[in-house]
Amino acid sequence: MAHLMRAAAAAVFALSLSSPLLLAGPAAASEVLKPAASAVSSGPLGTPSPLSRPPSLPVSGSALYRDSLRRATAGPELPRPTGGRAVGRSVLHLVDRSRPDPWVPAADGRELMVTLHYPAARPGTDRPVPYASSDEVQAMLDGYGLSEAIPAAELGAMRTYSRADVRPAPGRYPLVVLSPGFTVSRYTLTALAEDLASRGYVVASVDHAYESLGIRTPDGRLLGCEACGPISEGQVPENKVTSGRAKDISFLLDSLTGRHAAWAHARTTIDRKRVGMAGHSIGGASAATAMAADGRVRAGVNMDGAFYGELPQHGLGGRPFMLLGTDDEVHRPGGTDHTWDAAWHRFGGWKRWLTVAGSDHFTFSDAPVFLDHFDVPRAPLPADRALKVTREYVAAFFDLHLKGTAQPLLDGPSAAHPEVVFHNP
Repeated sequence: MAHLMRAAAAAVFALSLSSPLLLAGPAAASEVLKPAASAVSSGPLGTPSPLSRPPSLPVSGSALYRDSLRRATAGPELPRPTGGRAVGRSVLHLVDRSRPDPWVPAADGRELMVTLHYPAARPGTDRPVPYASSDEVQAMLDGYGLSEAIPAAELGAMRTYSRADVRPAPGRYPLVVLSPGFTVSRYTLTALAEDLASRGYVVASVDHAYESLGIRTPDGRLLGCEACGPISEGQVPENKVTSGRAKDISFLLDSLTGRHAAWAHARTTIDRKRVGMAGHSIGGASAATAMAADGRVRAGVNMDGAFYGELPQHGLGGRPFMLLGTDDEVHRPGGTDHTWDAAWHRFGGWKRWLTVAGSDHFTFSDAPVFLDHFDVPRAPLPADRALKVTREYVAAFFDLHLKGTAQPLLDGPSAAHPEVVFHNP
């Protein structure tokens, strides 16, 4: 259990909230932010600090007032993708009936909700799809004690840059799988997914059933976090999550690259020989577990996630891996998350260990964008820099290892990104 908790209570989305960071035990390794079993109704694990409403606006006429008013009336929006391609989006509901769900064995197989972002042939004339359903967002906000600060309907309607089910652009593109942190959902990685798609990738963002506070299925069910109770109470080992997600990814790859593909455009759009995976928190740890279990995953990125279970002695068979995390006592070399040091020495191929100054655990997701919009305190790194660093370094990694394009950005420190620190312990 100690490895499963890095931050507590109302600090789950921002290390700069009023409560100090609570580290659980000497390792303090986990990037998995874990609500209690009843989190959906009673809030996250730990002793919460009351989250007050956003402060009132300053007097009319100030620049801060005008900026706050503009954001409040315009609604939140993700930053525009930086690539040159329009972005399409399709949603898949996949069910693996060859195995029971690890958290709800009586369920009809293991369910995955998958959002595909991909290069589109044309921008499309329809409005961009909304960020997420309001009930999914409400479940997350309730679980983290943020429902008074952030209206679920407004966050759910956040502006994106994807059009639903538009025709893919001609060509075959590398596939990148994205896995979210424990208790949060795939939509929290939308800014990264849209950006990668605009650069020429098919991106499959995966929700793993019963590991999120709220996942909406096509038949109207809202799946809650059935895994939260067993995890928070120490009833199961932490690596049950990562090993289960590795099986999910293998099933996903079968579904997208097999003979009977689940997506109508898969066979003509996805290059099955160029597959990578990145994830946030335990989703990042799962990238390594998936690579160890399935040789089809050629390259992986762990964004601020502790590892669970040791990597094999032979590591990942020489395949490349990148660590991207907080520049603090947790994820610098020799930090309290000892799992990064242990994994680093087993990576046998190309590898990078990068930390980002001024970041917190959720810097590597969409959280900086919507926390800023709703005036919720968070880490000092500005939201635009947080998104830019995450997008550019993850894209550079996959451009290098899935497209074979040289990336000087990954050779060492960059004046354009002074927040990023390179380590080679």
